[in-house]
Amino acid sequence: MGKRQVGELEPSELVLSLIIADLASVPMQDYGIPLLTGILPILALLAMTMILSVLTMKSVRFRALMCGRPSIVIRDGLVDQREMARNRLTIDELLEELRAKGYTDPATVKYAILETNGQLSVLPYANQKPPTAQQLQVSAEESGLPLVVISDGRLLEHNLRALGRDRKWLDQRLEERGCSGLEAVFLLLVDQTGSIYLARKDMSV
Repeated sequence: MGKRQVGELEPSELVLSLIIADLASVPMQDYGIPLLTGILPILALLAMTMILSVLTMKSVRFRALMCGRPSIVIRDGLVDQREMARNRLTIDELLEELRAKGYTDPATVKYAILETNGQLSVLPYANQKPPTAQQLQVSAEESGLPLVVISDGRLLEHNLRALGRDRKWLDQRLEERGCSGLEAVFLLLVDQTGSIYLARKDMSV
């Protein structure tokens, strides 16, 4: 199923997870049932899942049958009541999802799409989007991916090497910030430009 949360599972994947959990619990509860009796149907279900996954990738029609299709519940600021009724989505649930995305007025939303995993994707009007640095014609420097260099007083040397830095550079940065050593640091993040985020360890914890 890949890296998914429970809320991101398709209906068929959620049902499969529940079935596997039920099958696994039977031989663990009843010592008279051989463990192999519970493993074989689980393996069969996993094999079936792999087959369905391949078919889903290869066939658009099969993917629509298994996973369904996204539904547009708001179009041009207007709520589509027919789509909401078809998906059994109440107005309270819709407004709650919009507030979670940072929108309180449906009129400011160009499209709101109910995805197949139950999540609501909100696409606002262009004049409701925050301007980008490119639109403002401002140059912005790429900071790169921040890496954890110190975690709870422990030095992650492989991340320090990946940043092209050494222990001497790290000791200098800690000294500049008044840290006596690694044990005084709870978290230290460093990006490709050398920018540092430092959180001191709370000794009272």
